[in-house]
Amino acid sequence: MGFDRLPLALRLGLYGLATAILLYMCLAPSTSLPNSHLWDKAEHAIAWAVLAAVGLVLFPGQPAAILVFTLTFGIAVEVLQGALPFGRDMDWKDWVADCVGVAAAFAVWFAICRLRP
Repeated sequence: MGFDRLPLALRLGLYGLATAILLYMCLAPSTSLPNSHLWDKAEHAIAWAVLAAVGLVLFPGQPAAILVFTLTFGIAVEVLQGALPFGRDMDWKDWVADCVGVAAAFAVWFAICRLRP
């Protein structure tokens, strides 16, 4: 069974949960998060690749909406990091890393779609 057959409310809830978790990880004070020992840009690329992939799995008929949402969400996160007093910094290079992650997720998704009968 494809995840796109789940009720819309459940799919929206799951994607909202994934988005909320990522938002927390991006806005929480860095001292309250576990140290992953990864390069910051790699963390961004991986996180946004996962967010885009989850969106494509839950809403395979809406790739444009997933693309717009994930990229806009990345910009919003950077603006919030610069505006909120939680010791996080706005960095346009983080958004570039987000874009790389989204592009990777879309490349894999399109490759899988091409291989399907």
